Amino acid sequence: MRGKLIAASLGPGDAGLITRKAWQVLESDALWCYPVRRKGGRSHALGIVTRTELAMPDDIVELVFPMTHDGQVLARAWARAAEKIVPVLQAGRDVVLLVEGDASTFSTFTYLSRYVQQLDADVVVETIAGVPSFNAAAASTSMPLAETDDTVGIVPAGYGLDELDALLPHFDTLVLLKVKPLLDSVIDWLDKRGLLAQAVFVEKAGAPEERIVHDVALLKGEKVNYLSLMLVRNPNRVRGEVMRGCKKKDV
Repeated sequence: MRGKLIAASLGPGDAGLITRKAWQVLESDALWCYPVRRKGGRSHALGIVTRTELAMPDDIVELVFPMTHDGQVLARAWARAAEKIVPVLQAGRDVVLLVEGDASTFSTFTYLSRYVQQLDADVVVETIAGVPSFNAAAASTSMPLAETDDTVGIVPAGYGLDELDALLPHFDTLVLLKVKPLLDSVIDWLDKRGLLAQAVFVEKAGAPEERIVHDVALLKGEKVNYLSLMLVRNPNRVRGEVMRGCKKKDV
């Protein structure tokens, strides 16, 4: 009987946001695996767990997933990781991958699970939901992501500024993830559209090093952490006369 491949979503940084279900899996006999960008590198996901009272297993496994857009390099990394853990699963032991944030949202776990099931289609995959970074950021800044019939767009900043222009009229809130590479361009984009005062920058949401900047223009030219995002409220979205889901009352 095969073991199960489990994604333990840990939230963005605050160990107190680890769910009870993820905690129970971490207390089981499952083999822990954690992601790094390079061999021997630091793991944000592992760092979250080290801030708990959980004991670190002696046989914990490092999985290397390089930070690159090269599809071939990534494919080889996912394949190597899958080849490393499939024998453990086939021996009947569960394998749990430590995942920062939520494993269903821009997570390496999605690709890893596909490669594992390509090697053994009988492996069962389970994803434990977690708190995404943008939810933690909204809580830290007391900024509601949505009210009543508001719409929310969750977009990697690298999607392109032209595309953001196309999306903006349709959303009351934009969540811009991974803003580090395009930070200056995003700030200019916000300035031209009169949205600087409606934006807030959050770095390492929920972690002890969390940083919140409301005057985002001050960040121009600064090198920020990869784990950074912006929340942008859009007061100019055009709305219809009747809110969706609401019925007119008879007079």
